[in-house]
Amino acid sequence: MIIVTGSVKARPDTLDELLRISLEHVHRSRLEPGCLLHTVHHDVESPHRLVFLEHWSDRDALDAHFHVPESAAFAKALGVLAAEPPRIDVYDAVALSF
Repeated sequence: MIIVTGSVKARPDTLDELLRISLEHVHRSRLEPGCLLHTVHHDVESPHRLVFLEHWSDRDALDAHFHVPESAAFAKALGVLAAEPPRIDVYDAVALSF
């Protein structure tokens, strides 16, 4: 499984628009093959920061997601609306049984 975490800090005047496009992106992404989880959250300690959590079945599914034109447009819009460069981290994870 591939886990993706990301965050973006909005300027005060762009928070509502960032929330709108983020929810649109999350809802669209959930329909893509291999998407197991795709969410956006408010950082309770930094109210202008949005945090993303994604789970993908494999690297091919994530690569396909990155090549969807709407994903590229979303990433570009984030950069325009952000107070600082957005951050993204990708992890190759193995589930552990307890």
